[in-house]
Amino acid sequence: MDIALCYPSVLPGRGGCETYIADLSRRLARDGHGVHLYASTWDTTALPASTHYHRIERVRGPRALRPWRFAAAVEKALEREKPDVSIGFDKTWGQDILYPQGGLHAATVWHNRLKHPPGWRRQVAAAAKACDPANISYRMLESKQYFGAKRPLIVVNSEMVRGHFEQFYGVPRESIRVLRSAIDPARFAAEDRFFRRHEERSRWNVTPDTPVGLFIGMNYRLKGLEPLLRALPPRAHLAVAGGANTRKYEKLAATLGIQNRVRFLGHRRDPRDIYFAADYLVHPTFYDPCSLVALEALACGLPVITTRYNGAAELLNSWNGVVVNDPHNREELAAAIEHVGQSSYLRLANGAARTTAAKWTFEHHYQGLLQLFAERQQLRRAA
Repeated sequence: MDIALCYPSVLPGRGGCETYIADLSRRLARDGHGVHLYASTWDTTALPASTHYHRIERVRGPRALRPWRFAAAVEKALEREKPDVSIGFDKTWGQDILYPQGGLHAATVWHNRLKHPPGWRRQVAAAAKACDPANISYRMLESKQYFGAKRPLIVVNSEMVRGHFEQFYGVPRESIRVLRSAIDPARFAAEDRFFRRHEERSRWNVTPDTPVGLFIGMNYRLKGLEPLLRALPPRAHLAVAGGANTRKYEKLAATLGIQNRVRFLGHRRDPRDIYFAADYLVHPTFYDPCSLVALEALACGLPVITTRYNGAAELLNSWNGVVVNDPHNREELAAAIEHVGQSSYLRLANGAARTTAAKWTFEHHYQGLLQLFAERQQLRRAA
């Protein structure tokens, strides 16, 4: 089967959807499927050698118009080349399947305002967003994606996102398919894991028996780093990885007097060692359709602290993590960190996290996706 994957950029070092597309490409190629990538930029070293690249010229101009131009170019290319089945992952249209890994734009806007504590700042942010040309443009594009002349099969990665389609667009829940996100556990295989843990923790200057929480995220503000620093309990240690611009948060840590217990690691292209070195993940996000870092942490045996605004929270229970209601609630977040950081809890949670990850693997996800591909291919043939 010739399968078209449509996304502007596939640079897996940035994580998220780009990592997922690389994992999916390798698995499809292993089964002998033709992988056709429609993108503007990509990392050939992270993709199978057999990949067929269809370059979409990098879109210039106003930010509000770039997705429209990329999507229109992809649509023309697909009409010309006619793969067996096509799937888009973000702001595109014309594919057989739309799998919005980032969730609905309308939901993203609603959740983004939660970054601000309740009060006038949140209200001002909401009003400003309502007038933002890019926001208006993306809402119009979203209508074209899902309600245009060619209706795609809509697949989402959590029940939370399925609920957003009903909340923001009145789409019945039963018409949306849920196929949970998954990660390739082979990326975290290492026979020298304990050596890597020791080496990494030595660089962090922490003792072997000191529980250390891990925060990973590119968008520090949306993922809740500021409220996490403000809620960090006494004696708790934290490692922060993701974006390179940490000056604001390093300054905040110094102001709070916790700079000796927080290590800013910057960007890590290969995150394995920091997962191995940490004891639990803290991801107090304001919005994640289904956080891949949470899935990666579980696969590495780390219990997860996250929020109800993360679709991956649907996988958690009292044995493998804690779900908090509001990242701004310092007492609730601090209590979760103290609870998960106990050595007695960590001894039990390590195995529970791995068990959870083993119940839904990338292979399960992949087989479910193949069924959807076959279904759409049959519909196209019938038409």
